Amino acid sequence: MRLVIARCSVDYTGRLNAHLPLATRLLVHKGDGSLLVHSDGGSYKPLNWMSPPCRLDVEIPDADSAAAGVLEHWRVTQAKTGDALLVRIYEVLHDSAHELGIDPGLQKDGVEADLQRLLAEQVDVIGDGLTLVRREFPTAIGPVDLLLRDPAGGTIAVEVKRRGDIDGVEQLTRYLELLGRDPHLAPVTGVFAAQEIKPQAKVLAADRGIRCVTLDYEGMKGVESGAPRLF
Repeated sequence: MRLVIARCSVDYTGRLNAHLPLATRLLVHKGDGSLLVHSDGGSYKPLNWMSPPCRLDVEIPDADSAAAGVLEHWRVTQAKTGDALLVRIYEVLHDSAHELGIDPGLQKDGVEADLQRLLAEQVDVIGDGLTLVRREFPTAIGPVDLLLRDPAGGTIAVEVKRRGDIDGVEQLTRYLELLGRDPHLAPVTGVFAAQEIKPQAKVLAADRGIRCVTLDYEGMKGVESGAPRLF
């Protein structure tokens, strides 16, 4: 990645035309070829940019531009659309390059796998006296997130989502239909567990005899949030 702080003007031509007058800005030329033009405000959003696939060519300014004080032109051309970004560099205040290596990507906290793991460790959130049979219990149509046993020997299938909608209820319904055919598991009831459950999903779940549980993720991690876990 190359970081350049420069006094520059910027012109974008293509599907639309845009002009940034002469000012001091940060130019970020990334390893994927993209160029982003930032000011000292506006949070994370660049003033203008060119997304890959694109190519940056450094050009010597013509006589008129040189006479006006332009040191060099950066021309960035989009390979698919032909749109172009022309940066006129008048003064370079900082220029550095850094090898960042391969980024492992964003690791989100609170994804379904985290919720499933925490819930498997705290099945009392679902109800008293329950025991965990298995996570990712296999079926012919896919794994059930959690399979639990109640004190009476009944089976509880739990589907875990971050945001619960109708599709999740339908998914759990199919699991319950299949699991209920197994005499070693029957009777099987269902629990739809999520951080947030849409009203339509609650109505459908109630119609299918499925209990809904709202998960307090922060509370399950040991951080008191004050939000109720059940409704």
